Amino acid sequence: MAFESFGTMRVNEVGHLEIGGVDTLKLAQKYGTPLYVYDVALIKERARGFKKTFEELGVKAQVAYASKAFSAIAIYQLMQEEGLSLDVVSGGELYTAMQAGFPAERIHFHGNNKTRHEMEMAIEYSIGCIVIDNFYEIELLAEILREKEASVSVLIRVTPGIEAHTHDYILTGQDDSKFGFGLTNGQAEDAIKRVLAIDDFQLIGLHCHIGSQIFETTGFKLAAHRIMEQLVIWRDGLGFHADVLNLGGGFGVRYTADDQPLPPSQYVREIIADVREVAMANNLDMPEIWIEPGRSLVGEAGTTLYTIGSRKEVPEIRSYVAVDGGMSDNIRPSLYEAKYDAVIAERPLEEPAETVSIAGKCCESGDMLIWDLPLPKSDAGEVLAVFCTGAYGYSMANNYNRIPRAAVVFVENGEDKLVVARETYENLVQLDLPLH
Repeated sequence: MAFESFGTMRVNEVGHLEIGGVDTLKLAQKYGTPLYVYDVALIKERARGFKKTFEELGVKAQVAYASKAFSAIAIYQLMQEEGLSLDVVSGGELYTAMQAGFPAERIHFHGNNKTRHEMEMAIEYSIGCIVIDNFYEIELLAEILREKEASVSVLIRVTPGIEAHTHDYILTGQDDSKFGFGLTNGQAEDAIKRVLAIDDFQLIGLHCHIGSQIFETTGFKLAAHRIMEQLVIWRDGLGFHADVLNLGGGFGVRYTADDQPLPPSQYVREIIADVREVAMANNLDMPEIWIEPGRSLVGEAGTTLYTIGSRKEVPEIRSYVAVDGGMSDNIRPSLYEAKYDAVIAERPLEEPAETVSIAGKCCESGDMLIWDLPLPKSDAGEVLAVFCTGAYGYSMANNYNRIPRAAVVFVENGEDKLVVARETYENLVQLDLPLH
């Protein structure tokens, strides 16, 4: 493959891959591999770009980091410094956010099956908003609020019946989804009526999310248009005014040269144009717009470094090159058939001499990171850099085969900072209890 850089990536004076002004070989030597490396400058650029677009359009907005993409104290603190809000989907993410000192009033809690304990945590922490996903949650949350003599701001998640052109596993906006209240089948209107009847709820608006890794604006625009038209009906019929319209995330990023995502600002500008059009045509107040970028903030900023190990030649079929990680640190190729590009960090500009398939070390035939990757002839001990692993790499990491999870390093302006330590074998057994 031709070397295509992300963010601050470059080839330095000695011919090595460099990120954030730091030689990746030095990072591999200092911290070991596998190693997740995050380009902090690129994350900041993306965060500021989203915020600037709303400011230029004169639209009141919140940009909330969808933290399921990568959750850790350091990334939460970075997003706080950039003035973003935070989207969490579990008690663990919420707890991590509070440990990071993230302002509770800028936290939004999602999920299709929030437990009583998680909802109680959210109320005790006085977070900014809970996104109600189903009728069960309406009753459970109302009961908790009565017990605690509390109130909370809520959004109702609706599924607008829009199918995004993306992998079937990550479609969420269509009618047949585990998420949200259907817009076309009347469930969303029923939910609004029930929530409006409960004094402890402050219904501030609606939420929708049509999918992930989307490369065109059509789905977003259709969803926004459809919800805005419905808001006109609900204003006239129910007296319901939405102060907030949360249009979710799902903006695509470039994993390989085949991916052609739009600039993040284009998604925002076209969505806002549709919202404004319906609002102005119907004398409807322009709602505050919330979005939830996750992958598009951190995906391209992450690179995983591996050490090359064994090689297997299958004559006239393929060459397998194995690395010291795999589905334990990046399950997406096995789960989604996700595609990635990679280079040898010592010599990223060298012309390919062969086509190999990158195998993981897990005892699983499906543990393949990249099929048919053009590379220079590689040797054991060299470092392979796999691009665009910043989203859903560490957050979906696992201990299959009792492999410790990798470390995470932030790099910026020539400095490196360890933000998640590498797991040890001792960590792996610390929760185990003996039989006798």
